[in-house]
Amino acid sequence: MELQMTKGKRISDPSHLRDFYEKFGLPRLIISLFLLGLFMLALIMKMDITLLLSASIDRIGMNGLLVLAMLPTLVTGVGLNFGLPVGFVCGLVGGVISMEYNLTGFTGLFTAMLCALPLAIISGYLYAALLDRVRGQEMMVGTYVGFAVVAGMCIFWLTAPFKNPAMIWAIGGKGLRVTLTLYEHYSKVLNNFLVFDLFGVTIPTGLLLFFAFFCWLASLFFQTRTGLAMIATGANPMYAKSSGINTRKMRYLSIVISNVLAALGAVVYAQSYGFLQLYTAPLYMAFPAVAAALIGGATLKKATVSHIVIGTILFQTLLTIALPVTQTVLQGTDISEIARMIISNGMILYALTRNERG
Repeated sequence: MELQMTKGKRISDPSHLRDFYEKFGLPRLIISLFLLGLFMLALIMKMDITLLLSASIDRIGMNGLLVLAMLPTLVTGVGLNFGLPVGFVCGLVGGVISMEYNLTGFTGLFTAMLCALPLAIISGYLYAALLDRVRGQEMMVGTYVGFAVVAGMCIFWLTAPFKNPAMIWAIGGKGLRVTLTLYEHYSKVLNNFLVFDLFGVTIPTGLLLFFAFFCWLASLFFQTRTGLAMIATGANPMYAKSSGINTRKMRYLSIVISNVLAALGAVVYAQSYGFLQLYTAPLYMAFPAVAAALIGGATLKKATVSHIVIGTILFQTLLTIALPVTQTVLQGTDISEIARMIISNGMILYALTRNERG
């Protein structure tokens, strides 16, 4: 009897490992092992691990909502939202409006979000109407829509009637500066809320709780009737239509929600970074978010909140850890910017070309 049980355990163990491998996926396993190798290399080079971990956690929180913005469009079958800059610039507009009135702390942060919301809803609806006319080409069209909106907003930043001296060009007194500092307004208010140190690692509690709150809301939403209708729309549009679901409405709703999340994510990103970057800065904001979602296990047919969380952690940690480790290993040679471009663009290229099973 004991022999049979022992044999049963030995036989079942490989199946458990195989199940874990299939669920976790080869790409995430490789990236996790690579991250572990980087941490070991950092220890060998006697680098400050606590500083690297603190920076990684900050980047996870500040980019989390931008990655989460990919979830609604993936669920409904619209695809990856390469038009993320459309929502991002709405967040920037909300941010500069808040700065114009010299609002500070949480008042300034939430005012920026409230000002961004109606802009994100309106622009999201118009963006959804455009994508509805180009079904099957949403990702390609979305990319160029994002580029066009960022270029068009450059005119707005130069002509907008803002009067705050801290925001406009000193020469001429007209037009917003390229980079606006938030240190006297609402810089790091989420990061510093309930912040504490754990074994030397700084934990930005407010920032992580804010991201976790929206992940929780997303999980609850996709359990509601509307959320299940969106999932059915993405899984089998014909079946959803025959079941009485207005698939066109679900697609519109997913794009609007994605745009709203992008706008809120822009405000969170800016307050964590400490600056509002205008003009062409938001041009490529969609690509890291797309890469993180895909690396986390999301596909064009299936995506969950767990995929978003895992992808954000893996991508942002790798991006944060790899640069200082590379620079330390190659002492005397400053290739940090080159390394950043190779790592980030390489990860994006890999993510965009991976198969659906990952």
